[in-house]
Amino acid sequence: MHQEKKMLAHISEDGTRVQTVADHLQGTAVLCGQFAAAFDAQQQGTWLGLLHDIGKYSTKFQKRLQGGEKVDHSTAGAQVAARYGQIPLAFAIAGHHSGLPDGGGRSDTAQDATMFGRLKKSVEPYTQWTKEIKLPSIPPQPEMMKENRFTQAFYTRMLYSCLVDADYLDTENFMSSPKPRGQGQTMDELLKRLNQYTAKWSHPQGTLNQRRSSILSACTTAGQKGRPGLYSLTVPTGGGKTVASLAFALSLAVKNHMDRVIYVIPYTSIIDQTADVFSEILGAENVLEHHSGVDYSAKEDDEPAAYRKALAAENWDAPVVVTTSVQFFESLYGNHASQCRKLHNIANSVVIFDEAQNLPVPYLRPCVAAIAQLVQHYRAAAVLCTATQPALQPLFDELAPGLQMTELCPHPKEQYQAFRRTTLKMRGELEQSQLGAELAAQEQVLCIVNRRKTAQELYNNLPKEGSYCLTTLLYPAHRKQLLQEIRERLKDGLPCRVISTSLIEAGVDVDFPAVYREEAGLDSILQAAGRCNREGRRPAEQSLVQIFTLEGQHVPRMLEQNVSATQSVLKKYADLASLEAIETYFLFYRTLKGDKRLDEQQILQGFEQDMEGRIFPFATAAERFRLIETPAVTVYIPQGKGEYLLARLRAGEVSKTLFRQLGQYGVPVYPDHLKTLENAGAVCQISEGIWELTDGSLYDNNTGLAMEAETGAAWFAKSKTGGGPPLPFLCAKVKSTISIHGISCRRNLL
Repeated sequence: MHQEKKMLAHISEDGTRVQTVADHLQGTAVLCGQFAAAFDAQQQGTWLGLLHDIGKYSTKFQKRLQGGEKVDHSTAGAQVAARYGQIPLAFAIAGHHSGLPDGGGRSDTAQDATMFGRLKKSVEPYTQWTKEIKLPSIPPQPEMMKENRFTQAFYTRMLYSCLVDADYLDTENFMSSPKPRGQGQTMDELLKRLNQYTAKWSHPQGTLNQRRSSILSACTTAGQKGRPGLYSLTVPTGGGKTVASLAFALSLAVKNHMDRVIYVIPYTSIIDQTADVFSEILGAENVLEHHSGVDYSAKEDDEPAAYRKALAAENWDAPVVVTTSVQFFESLYGNHASQCRKLHNIANSVVIFDEAQNLPVPYLRPCVAAIAQLVQHYRAAAVLCTATQPALQPLFDELAPGLQMTELCPHPKEQYQAFRRTTLKMRGELEQSQLGAELAAQEQVLCIVNRRKTAQELYNNLPKEGSYCLTTLLYPAHRKQLLQEIRERLKDGLPCRVISTSLIEAGVDVDFPAVYREEAGLDSILQAAGRCNREGRRPAEQSLVQIFTLEGQHVPRMLEQNVSATQSVLKKYADLASLEAIETYFLFYRTLKGDKRLDEQQILQGFEQDMEGRIFPFATAAERFRLIETPAVTVYIPQGKGEYLLARLRAGEVSKTLFRQLGQYGVPVYPDHLKTLENAGAVCQISEGIWELTDGSLYDNNTGLAMEAETGAAWFAKSKTGGGPPLPFLCAKVKSTISIHGISCRRNLL
C-alpha cells in the first residue's frame, strides 16, 4: 500500500528534527483555542489554528524547506475559512505573516494584496490536508457581530492576536526547548503583597493622611464588590492615586478571576517612576515595563528573571504590565503580528489609564471606542484615573450607549478642597528679563515654559549654582541623572532653581515651594500646580502658582486651542482649580475641537463605511493611526554608554535591542534644527534617518543640545578623547538599515 509522504512544517536549525504540518496545526489550534476562550471564542480559535498553515501541504512549500523559492502558504487557509463564511478567520489567517490586510473591494484582482484580492488568488495544490486535519463543527458567529462593522473589525483583530501568538509559541516550542513563560505570581499573591505594604498606613496621622487612607479603603472595597466595567478615579494630586488604583485593580482581579493588571501612562518620561513604585510593592519579577525606552533582549544565557521579562514583553504574559498610551493604542489599531500579538492578553484584564485627560484629542473617538469594546465584549475593566476629570462620558454615550462610568473616589469635590495646597495667580504679561530676575531671587523655584529655546535662554541668566534646565534637548539618561540631583537638593533645603518644559508636569515626584507656569491648557496648569507644596507643608495661600505670558511670544500652535479653552473658563470661574472649572474646561475643549477633530484620520468612519474604497481597512488605518505625529528625527549623543553603543552601530551592528538602548541617548530635533546642525557639519548620518552628533561642543551638560550652531565650526572640534581626529571622521556608514519608527523618535518635543 502506498504511504503518504510526511508533510513538514518546520525543520530544526541543526537539521536533526522535523515537525509535521499536522502536528504544528494541532499544537497551534490548542493554544489559539485557549487564548480565544477568554472572550468565548474557543471554537473560532481552534479553527484558526487548524487552518492557518494548510498551504504548507503544497509540494512547492515542501521544496521551500530544502532551500527552494518562497511560497504563499497563508492564502489557502484564508480561502477555506471564507468558503465556510468565517470572514474574521479568513482575515486573521491571510495576515498572520504579512499583517492584517485591507478588505479592499470586489473589483480587486488576484494581484492586489487585499482580502478580496487574496480570495481570487490561485494557490499551490494542498489536497493532503483533508486527510490529516478534521475540522470541528462550524463555529457560530458571536452575538456582537450583529452590532456594527467596527465591532466586527475589533473581534477580527483579537482573533488575529490569538493566532499569531499561538503560532509563535508552537513554533518556538519545536525549534527549541519550551521557554519559562508566565512565571509571575497570581493576583491573589500580589494582593497580599500590596496589603502588607499598605498595612503601615492603617492608623494614619494627620487630616491628609486620613483622607488618603479613606480613598485607598474605598477603592479596595469597590474592587471587592465590583464587576468588570467602566470606572473613573478622580483623585486630586497628592491623594495617593497610584496605590489606590492598584488596590482597586488587584481586588477586582481577585474577585472576578482576572488575569493581569495593565497600567497605561501617557509619557515615557514618567513611566519609570510608576514601574519603580509597583516593583517596590509587588516585586520586580512581577512587573513588566514595556515601552520604547526599555531594552528586553531574549538570550537564554541571561539571568532567568531577565530572560522571562524579555519573553513576556512579546505578548504581555506578565501579572502587571506598565506601558505607554502609544504602545497600547497603536497596538490596538496596528496590523502587524509583532504589534498585535499581545492584544488577546488585554481580555480579562484590569486596564488603568493614568492621566486619562491626556488621551490624544485627534484620536479621542477611536481611543474611547477601543476602550468601550474591551469593556463590553472582552471582560476587561477600564479605569480612567486622573487628577483632572476629562469628562469623557458623553463620548461613551455616543459610541457605547448604556456603558456608564462609576466613580471610585468618595466625594471628589470635597477631596479637591481638602487637598488644595496652592493658590493660582494670574500675572499677565512679563518681560523675559523680569521673569529671570524673579526666579534668580528665589532659593527654590520651578518655572515651566512652552518652548525648549525659552528654557535654555532663561537658564543662561540664572546663577549656575543650584540651577537646572530640563528639556528633551537633554538625552533621557542625562535627564534622569539631573532629576535625581534636583530631588536631593530639594530634600536637603539647598538652592534649586529649575527651568523646564512640560515634561516635568505629569508624574514627576518633585516638591517646590513656588511654581511659575507659562500660559497653557488648564490641564497643564493644574499638573504644574501638582509640583508645588506637594506634601502640604506650607499654607496654600503662601504656595503660589503664577501663570504668565512672555512679552513678544505667541502661543505655540499646538497649544492654541488649549489656551483658548482656558481663557473661556477663566471668564466664567474665578477659581480655575475648582472641579466645576475643570469639568467645564474639558467639555469646552472637546466642543472647541469639534466632532471631526476627535477623529482626524476618520479611523472609525473608515471601518463603519470604507476608507479610500476599502472595506475593513486594517492596513490603511494602521498607517494613519499615529498618536505622535511629528517630523522630528533623533540625533544620538556619543556620551557615556551612548558612545559605546554608537561605536557598535558604526561597526555595522543593527538590532532592535541596540536601538532601544540608544534611545536613552537620543535627542529629538525638528527639520530646521537638523538642517542647522547639518550646515555646521555637526552631525553625520550613519544610515538613513539615523544621525549622530559629531561636534561634542554643541551638547552642553547643563542645557543639552544647542539650538544654534555656527557653519563649519564642527570641523575643527576636538575629539573627546584628546588628540584624535575630529569626531566627524569617526562616523562610518552602516549599510544595513532598521526601522526605528516608534523606538527613538516618539518623544514629547516640548
